[in-house]
Amino acid sequence: MLGAVYRHTASLGDLLIPLMREVADQTGESMSIYVRSGDVRVCLHRIDSMHAVRGNVREGDVLPLERGSGGRILLAFSGAKGKLYETIRTEYCYASIGERDPETVGISVPFFGAGHVMGAMTVAGPRSRIDKTFIANARALLLRAAARATSSLGGDASAINQSLGAILAGARYSTAAAARSA
Repeated sequence: MLGAVYRHTASLGDLLIPLMREVADQTGESMSIYVRSGDVRVCLHRIDSMHAVRGNVREGDVLPLERGSGGRILLAFSGAKGKLYETIRTEYCYASIGERDPETVGISVPFFGAGHVMGAMTVAGPRSRIDKTFIANARALLLRAAARATSSLGGDASAINQSLGAILAGARYSTAAAARSA
């Protein structure tokens, strides 16, 4: 059983890590992949920012689902109820501003396998470097990466691509994030 888990994780890493590096290079911030494990989320893969000031998350860290952008994405696409989760499911994105850590901003999107959410892709960094423009740009980069990952994993990326199209057409970066940052 452990061997099967390792093989699955290793092959998932072969697919996701190059996408993560692209997004991390383009944003200059840290990039993480989170997966749900029961009532928590686990950091499966991580690429740290080159900045001296950055979030302190490592591969294998266990974090709550109900705080932070990665956890909220996993809850939303696992069927969580409520207006916030409905908005997340509509936008395919969630920006957490100081929710898990007061000094950290995270922007996350889901990626899918055949018929189910597999995980959340997250870009995170300090509030001092991340503003609304950064969030909008990171969202587009993340959605592109999530669409590529989803397609490669046998999932349907059409809804992710629709969300990306709305951004490229000038839609607001996230009503969920805007409501909290006001």
